[in-house]
Amino acid sequence: MGECLDMIGFQIMGNDTTVAMAAQAGQFELNVMTPVMTCNILESIALLTNYLPFFRERCVEGIKANEESCRAYLELNPIIVTFLTPKIGYLKAAELAKEALERRVPVAEVAVEKGVLSKEEADELLGKKLLKPSAP
Repeated sequence: MGECLDMIGFQIMGNDTTVAMAAQAGQFELNVMTPVMTCNILESIALLTNYLPFFRERCVEGIKANEESCRAYLELNPIIVTFLTPKIGYLKAAELAKEALERRVPVAEVAVEKGVLSKEEADELLGKKLLKPSAP
């Protein structure tokens, strides 16, 4: 079903290219390309109008994020070290990010282990929601 949406997207991009080229090919205020432009625009609208409700029903409705998994991926992402940079500096932050990436542990954990930040400072800089799952 996603592949069908890809094909529809490709067709629409082709239609858009046709419309753009036809608009450029107009002479003075009379554009003899208006029929091909109109046809392609209407085809694009029809493709989306017909397929998107089906795609929504079959592929989108009911999807739920796995919050625990998302939080784990976020915590392991070394980019969050940028929140620490104002406090510990770029070089130290880069070291922490590199080690966290190599060890596959959260940056906050490495920062606390190394004594760069206290647990409280890490919580404050990175946000308690990032470090600990919120209670339901």
